[in-house]
Amino acid sequence: MSEFRQKSIGKTNLIGSFAAIPHPVAVEVMALSGLDFLCIDWEHAQISRDVIEAMVRAADVHRVPVMVRVPGHAPEAIQAALDSGAQGVLIPRVSTAAQAEMAVKASRYPPQGERGVGPGRAAGYGYRIPEYLAAANERIVVAVQVETAEGLANIEAIAAVDGVDVIFVGPGDLSVSIDAIGPAGADRLSEAIRTIIRVAVAHGRTAGIFCASPQAVSRWAAIGASFFVLASDTMFLGAGAAANCTAARAELT
Repeated sequence: MSEFRQKSIGKTNLIGSFAAIPHPVAVEVMALSGLDFLCIDWEHAQISRDVIEAMVRAADVHRVPVMVRVPGHAPEAIQAALDSGAQGVLIPRVSTAAQAEMAVKASRYPPQGERGVGPGRAAGYGYRIPEYLAAANERIVVAVQVETAEGLANIEAIAAVDGVDVIFVGPGDLSVSIDAIGPAGADRLSEAIRTIIRVAVAHGRTAGIFCASPQAVSRWAAIGASFFVLASDTMFLGAGAAANCTAARAELT
């Protein structure tokens, strides 16, 4: 658990997945699958703050690091995620260096940042604040998601921000933002993703990307990406159910 950030910034190949089902059982099932980490999707899934803490606790049982993709840039959301005991945060729609700097400040304690000290679960509900403060800045992964045309244009400045550990590509939103949806925009989207990954690596940052399928992992690893979020619990559930249903019907014919 304590090595998660070191592996991330050391560019160890890591494969995680989004946790979107708001229940600890789903987290435990995913944690038993062999993934390197999980990322709770607070941005898009219907998950409340108290459930996030229960989901983080479920991942902790199996010693699988868990991040939280927060809903936006608000420092309050970032602090809530980290106070729950999460090992990192993924901040969506980071399009400028200023936004990246704000994300770092909200995630780090002084002097590197401005995160507030509180008696949350991460700090043993107040009983282990000194111990947590001593290690948190070195253990928390700060990942910023670049997924807009503005972020693509500003990628050099974003990648230069001290304290950013991972620059994570969101292909879906990026394709919409740069008008590269579907087969007609595939080449344009691919070049945009390549640009983000190349610049991130050139600045010494870890490059990450969402992959809807396993086959996409090797494609982006070949140009320097090492931090992968593979599909989600809901996607795996749906695909597994569909495949098994099809197989069962085939047995009847």
